[in-house]
Amino acid sequence: MCVAGETLNPHPHPVARAGGAARRTALLVALAGLVVACSRGGAGQPERRLALTPCRVEGLEYQSLCGTLEVFEDRVAKQGRKVPLRVVVVPALAPTPEPDPVVLLAGGPGQAASEQGRVLKMVDRIHRNRDIVLVDQRGTGGSRPLECSPDTPAARLSEKFDDAYREEEFRKCLEGYDADPRLYTTPIAMEDLDEVREALGYSKLNLWGASYGTRAALVYMRQHPERVRTAILDGVAPMSLYLPLYMPRDAQRALDLLFEHCEKDAHCAKAFPELKPRVQALLERMEKEPVRTQVGHPLTGVAEEITLTRRVFLQTVLGQLYSPEITMLVPLMLDRATKGDFSPFVALSQGMSGGLSNTLSTGMFFSIVCAEDAPFITSEAITRETQGTWFGDGTVRNMLEPCRVWPKGTVPEGYREPVSSPVPTLLLSGELDPVTPPSWGEEAKKTLPNSLHVVVPGVGHNTMGLGCIQSLMAEFVKQGSVAGLKPACGPELTRPPFFTSFAGPVP
Repeated sequence: MCVAGETLNPHPHPVARAGGAARRTALLVALAGLVVACSRGGAGQPERRLALTPCRVEGLEYQSLCGTLEVFEDRVAKQGRKVPLRVVVVPALAPTPEPDPVVLLAGGPGQAASEQGRVLKMVDRIHRNRDIVLVDQRGTGGSRPLECSPDTPAARLSEKFDDAYREEEFRKCLEGYDADPRLYTTPIAMEDLDEVREALGYSKLNLWGASYGTRAALVYMRQHPERVRTAILDGVAPMSLYLPLYMPRDAQRALDLLFEHCEKDAHCAKAFPELKPRVQALLERMEKEPVRTQVGHPLTGVAEEITLTRRVFLQTVLGQLYSPEITMLVPLMLDRATKGDFSPFVALSQGMSGGLSNTLSTGMFFSIVCAEDAPFITSEAITRETQGTWFGDGTVRNMLEPCRVWPKGTVPEGYREPVSSPVPTLLLSGELDPVTPPSWGEEAKKTLPNSLHVVVPGVGHNTMGLGCIQSLMAEFVKQGSVAGLKPACGPELTRPPFFTSFAGPVP
């Protein structure tokens, strides 16, 4: 017997670390009497064969239904070790919901969908009539996470800004896994997702991917095109974007925009004259000799001595560029740094990264990047794509160092070819995005004929926080087409005003 009950939220950043936190920075009930392998009830409702029980998702006010689906780690052999996939269903608010849910594909790679409860508040309008499904991708969250030396917000600052590569720490992580890291790639994970879909009884899905989740969505669209009704890709990472090859180039664009906007802002320009050349001079000094300075820990207040290399400094700044709300403070922080005061830099970086490693599976990150990206990145490409940037080729090479020891999975032939799909797709890009700028959305659009690309002014990495985008997403999913969609976010949107002092922007 089944009883229908009543209904009761620098993204991180896709770079993680082991042996140095800087490597991390270089980015979402119906109460059921019995919900076990049975229908939710009502015509057209899914027939479930996965046991779900009431649960709570952190950051989400609605009671949800949780369950575990075991899948073979080796999906080809179909034997041996299994991976328990954590599955969360947030039932639609309507008594007779639409049959196709929205599935959140989290970023990173390495974030867990079930830990994104606060993000789900951004799809409340969609949630009224559709279930929201969260599946922790294998290697993340509650699905056998491949963690590796996570640090904490209270870690010593000297460790936080240490970018040394320590091979033994990665080897130690590998030795401690009850898992084969080669089998934690995106194509395999998207087969997991389709098995979850079937177990939950859904015929089609509405995909919602953010950052790396857009790659996952594209892969699912290619592997199971008949199972996708619509796709929303926010912070688009098409198959031609190799992590972290283009990060220095795209980050330089975002940083140059920041300097340009500061120069055009009378108050910012007056408060921080000649900021770009002064920062460049600072970087040149740091290249010759790392900065050694003493600062108070932002959380404990204890004075600590830290050493900052040019690479660590820039990687941390890159993380701060993800959110325009954070970049409000970046010119002020950079100005103080050029004058020898790195306390604002440390405080701002702590605010950005505090607790991030607890939500990012470092091992899963490298299982993805070392199998899907690194093999396609040549030394010549690194030199070419980083030339003329402040970040330089060292940023890319440093991030790829763990791939020297990390077990590498395989990907299907032609995996890196553009995904061509007739699925209605809404592409969303932030004008100021330092890692997936609008050019990548345009690249994806070339092979998605039923797509609409919306560039949102004044926004960084991911656009879903804006009410106008939430309305657009809801309308898109409702009609199942981009035809006639009119973006509500107008040109009046701009970057938030810069702080000219710690008291805030000039009124």
